[in-house]
Amino acid sequence: MLLFLRSLVFHCLFYSCTVLLMLVWLPTLVTGPRGIVQELGRQWGRTTLWLLENICGLKHEIRGLENIPKGAVIVAAKHQSTWDTFTLPIFFPDFSFILKHELVYLPLFGWYLLRAEQIAIDRAKGRKAMPQLIAKAKALFAQGRQLFIFPEGTRRPAGAPPAYKFGVALIYQETGAQVVPVVLNAGLFWPRHALLIRPGVAVMEFLPPIAPGLDARAFFAELQERLEAGTEKLLQEAAAKDSAIAAIIEKNRLAPAPAPAPQRAEG
Repeated sequence: MLLFLRSLVFHCLFYSCTVLLMLVWLPTLVTGPRGIVQELGRQWGRTTLWLLENICGLKHEIRGLENIPKGAVIVAAKHQSTWDTFTLPIFFPDFSFILKHELVYLPLFGWYLLRAEQIAIDRAKGRKAMPQLIAKAKALFAQGRQLFIFPEGTRRPAGAPPAYKFGVALIYQETGAQVVPVVLNAGLFWPRHALLIRPGVAVMEFLPPIAPGLDARAFFAELQERLEAGTEKLLQEAAAKDSAIAAIIEKNRLAPAPAPAPQRAEG
């Protein structure tokens, strides 16, 4: 019951703070440069991490910050939780997510996404959207910006069989950008589509970059190997501290893979 109440209080404050921040920062939509609007994203992340720790008992640990290069880079992260989306921007000065275009139609939130120059794609166009996406990525890297990609395209349960999309390899090959793999375990504590948030320590780790120049398929295999090995290490580390976590991981390993979608281009 206590876990439910703490989680409920957090969600109420989380959404209230999200709306309040967007209202307070409204003038930046008209007068602020892209960087100011992005700072709202970082402030949103820091505020939410504070709420999680002080209400739900969910602390966080960030590892491998020394592996983040300056300037243009692809940041390819595992995606397990809402936690991933607001934590990543805190550590990058000029970021852009690849996101589904439906999000830009959300009142306020979508306006901020557009003003911060995030990359929205129409998943229904599948591979036909890839040339436009690569062109946008090249323009972004020419400005020294960072591109966030979730290579599985959507949130997956922590420990579930992977379901990577080849789009990230095409962007890597066509742009010549280096790639920083990012592993995490946040889905053990704040799963997708879940109200309850467990106490513990959510870990995000930035792995050493993958240099440009690999064949697309060789890169794709290397990225998957690093992401899966790094994630498994974090999952086992958490399971060793809590037997309930171990049970969650074993349950998630039985999760079905998403329906095949070879023509989708979200990376």
